[in-house]
Order: sequence, then C-alpha cells, then structure tokens
Amino acid sequence: MAEANFNWESFLARHREGIVSEWRDRLKVEVSEQYARRPPEELAMTTGEACDSFCRMIAANDYTPINEFINEITRIRLKEGFALQDVQKAFELYRQIIIPILVRESPKDFLCRNIEALNTCLAYTIHRFSYHFQQMHEQYLKEYAGRLEKDVAKRTAELKESELKYKTLVEDISDGYLVLYQDKISFINPAFCRMHGYLEKVPTNSFLFFVAEEDREKVRNIITRAIEKETEPEAFEYLRLTRTGERLPTEINFRPSRFEGRENNLCIVRDITKRVEMEKKSREIERMAYIGKLTASLSHEIRNPLSSVKMNLQILGKNNRFQGNDKKRLDISEREIKRLEGILQELLDFAKPVSLQLSGIDLNEIIYSCAELLEVKFNKRQIQCDIDVDKTLPCFPADKGKIEQVVINLLLNALDSIDDEGHIRISTKKRSQKGGRYAVIRVEDDGKGISKELLPQIFEPFYTTKTTGTGLGLSNVKQIATAHGGSVRVADSKNKGAAFEVFLPLGESNG
Repeated sequence: MAEANFNWESFLARHREGIVSEWRDRLKVEVSEQYARRPPEELAMTTGEACDSFCRMIAANDYTPINEFINEITRIRLKEGFALQDVQKAFELYRQIIIPILVRESPKDFLCRNIEALNTCLAYTIHRFSYHFQQMHEQYLKEYAGRLEKDVAKRTAELKESELKYKTLVEDISDGYLVLYQDKISFINPAFCRMHGYLEKVPTNSFLFFVAEEDREKVRNIITRAIEKETEPEAFEYLRLTRTGERLPTEINFRPSRFEGRENNLCIVRDITKRVEMEKKSREIERMAYIGKLTASLSHEIRNPLSSVKMNLQILGKNNRFQGNDKKRLDISEREIKRLEGILQELLDFAKPVSLQLSGIDLNEIIYSCAELLEVKFNKRQIQCDIDVDKTLPCFPADKGKIEQVVINLLLNALDSIDDEGHIRISTKKRSQKGGRYAVIRVEDDGKGISKELLPQIFEPFYTTKTTGTGLGLSNVKQIATAHGGSVRVADSKNKGAAFEVFLPLGESNG
C-alpha cells in the first residue's frame, strides 16, 4: 500500500507521540460523554494501538494487527455500552489529525496517493468495525434474550411456587385469615368462612357482624385504633358469632401492614374452644383436688364424734323412761344422725379418685334392680316408675357398683323434683355417636324441670337448689360417666320435666 518514494513507517514513527496525544485529548471533548468519562491513560493506550495497527496496514500491507485491534476494541466498547456512531466518529478523528500533517510533509506528487491510502485504511477499519460491532451486538442480544427467557422461566416457576405457598399458608390453613381496614373486611380465606358457618361467602364486609354483641364495643375499640408497626403483634380474646347463633371463644392476632395501597390490619383468627375447655378442666381438677382434700379432712374430724352421738342416742332409745314426745325426739335425732352419715359418705366418695373395677355387666338387670330398691320410696309418694329397656343391649365392661350409683342418683334426683303422684321413665338403648357405640341410660320425669339459667351449673359440685342435700349427686354421675370414657347431658324432654342421658361405651367387642 505504501509508495516507494514516501516512507510511511518513518513518517508515522516521527509523529506517533503527537498523533496519540492529540487523538486522546480530542476524544475526551469532541465525541461523547462516554468517551469523556474514560481515564486518559486508557484512551492513550487504545489510540496508540490503533496508530501502530494503521502503520502496519499502510506501510506493510499487514492486516493482522488491525483485525486483532478491531476485535478487541469492539468487545470493550460493546461491553461498556458505547454507541456505534461514537466509535466511528472516534476513528474519523485520526483522519482529521493526520491529513494536515500529510499535506505539510508529503511530496506533492504523492499527496493524493497518500491520502487515498489513508482513506482506504480508515474505510476498511470503520467498515470492518461496524460489521463486527453489529454481529457482536446481535449475538449479545441473542444471549441476553436467552438469559432473559431463562430468568422469566425461573421467575415464573418461583411465582408459581410462591402462589402454592400462599395457597397453603392462607387458603388451606385451619385458622381464619383476614385483612381489615378499620372494621371492614378487605380479604378473607375459606377457613374464616367455615369458622362462622358459611361455605365460601359471608353476608357482609363488617367484621363486627361476626362478634357476639357483648364483645363488639371492646373489639371495635381495639381494631380501629392506630398501632405502631414496630410493636409486637397484638392478640386478644372475644366471642365470635356463628351463622347458627353460637357464641364461641376465639382469639385474634393482628398487626398493621400495607395492602392494596393503604394501611390495614393483617389478622389471624383462631378457634380456642378446646383450649378454653382444657383450661376450665384444669382449673376444675385443681379445685376438685382442693375440695377433696378438705372434704376428707373434715369428714374424718366429724365422723368420730358423730358415731359417739349416734351410739349414745341408740342407748338412750332403749331406756323405757323415754316415752311419748321424748321418744319421738330421740328417733328424730337418730334419723338425722343417719342422714348426716349419708352426707359424709357422699363427701368421702366424692373426695376419692374414681377407681373402676371393670367386669361384664348387664345394664338392663341393673336398671330393674335399682328401681326395685327404690320401690318403697316411689309407692310412698305415689310416683309411678316406668321401665323400657333395649333387650338387644349386650353386656359390656363397666364397674357394676358405680353404674348402680349412677342409676340411683338419677332416680333420686327425679324423685326430688316431682310432687306427689308423678311419673318417672327410665330406659336403655344403643346409640352410635362420634364413631363409637354407646349404651344410653335415659331418666325422665314430669317434675318442675330445669331453667336455662341453671343448666351450665347443675353438674358443678355442691351446687343444689334443694333445701336439703349436698349437691353432689349429679357431680358424681358426671365423674363416674367420665371415668368410664362416657358422658352425661341434659336431654330434651317430651314434657315439662327434666331428662338426663348417660352415655357408656360398649367397648370394641360390642362396637
């Protein structure tokens, strides 16, 4: 490419330092902001390599250095985000710098040929760079699109997994989950609907609709007040109101969070019915243990002097000097002593833990036996006792003595609630309940009945509405039924009186 009478290599060697220096400085101020931000030493290095590559191509027709330079500068400038036209402009600066020098130093006969050689060099360089830049840019775009596609696929999978986690955490949990704005519901999960007796939708967006009336004011004051985000989640208990009107103990835990562009309370509602029952049972067990200990101590202290009084009354009763009213008074005293002994025995039975002696029992036989035992009392009060037993009822394991105590207590309880000339009905039957098979004892009377206000307390120890009695009869019935793995309840009565049902498990062999 070089002319024989003009030494390009010598020419470029003499002016290399000046060309590199001017090219570097003009790149900083004349091309673009990206070139202006590059360190001067970097620009000096790249312009120096370009000058040397141009020299080899013009002077020795060697394209290898310029091709290697183009490959490298294309990679660097593409990575740094340079525009194609900026790099093209940077190459053009070389032409602007070197032509004035050629005009001064090149022989006139060779000036046009030398400028043509320079233009050919730059045209090749710019064309090859532009082509290479576009090819690499397209490859970069393809690779970027591939990475983006993988990222999208990964993000889609993560989003799907996140949705599944959300479904598990929010939709499939047994606790109710809801978002509240003041007292208005913005979101609820299916569990919240089920807790309140609804299938999927609820009839209102007011949370207070699901709160028992006696707790609404308390709940409104708590959920509508501002809560600091940094504080621990707040929890409190209230009675929730179900679709059927049940009022059930519930715990709500909530904290403020942003939802749909505004501040809300994220809440978890939990049914604590079982927990409240367990706490109640725990307190009852503690109270019963204390009462039992106290009762045992008192019974022991009272029984000894009571026995002495009874024995002395019996001795006095045999004395013939006591006649008439005196004799009657002694008989009354002795009878009352026996009643006190009966009360003490009840207290002692109550104080002792229920210990069962299991054997196969015929429940129908026990019913007839207990009714016969109390026949004198029934006849004296002109009360008719009707018995209706299920003859297909099998024998099952139970404590015969304790079951007799249950039947007698229920019959005596019915007897006390009836005025003279009433009816008592006692029956047995089989019943399936909660996956088990039970023998059911039902005792019903046509007495005064039980008011709704008294129902929650009738199985409490020492609770009684009678003028006499300890209030332990129904409590003992409950204790014995529970010890057998069964239960007792107040049942619906067909008349104005009361009805009790005792459930006793028939056992696996009869179930």
